[in-house]
Amino acid sequence: MIGMKATVTFETGKVVRQVKTGNIESLGHAGGAIRLAARHSIKRSPKPSEPGTPPHTRRGLLRGAIVYAVEKERESVVIGPRYSVTGPVGMPHEFGGLFRRERYRKRPFMGPALLETADRLPRHWAGSVS
Repeated sequence: MIGMKATVTFETGKVVRQVKTGNIESLGHAGGAIRLAARHSIKRSPKPSEPGTPPHTRRGLLRGAIVYAVEKERESVVIGPRYSVTGPVGMPHEFGGLFRRERYRKRPFMGPALLETADRLPRHWAGSVS
């Protein structure tokens, strides 16, 4: 008869650190993909876009102002136009409403970008923990 003993150790802390690291990296890839889709949806034109379609940009400021940042502590990603570049103009475009005494109809660009990339997002987490 042959005898055998095995000892298994599970390093919980190491696994948790790898999961967090993989999640943060994957959030960055997802944020970049959504940002790219949003930027591509905004076309340059002197005329306003039709309500319900992404806004047009005259000089490219709105398109160029879309950024993303990963919040490591919260393990989340924030994506959208930088307020310091465009001011509050992103809100009335995305959701409609009153802005500078004018009624804006919805011209969403961030929500549709998320929906466009939603089916590809899980791939960013595949194999993120080794």
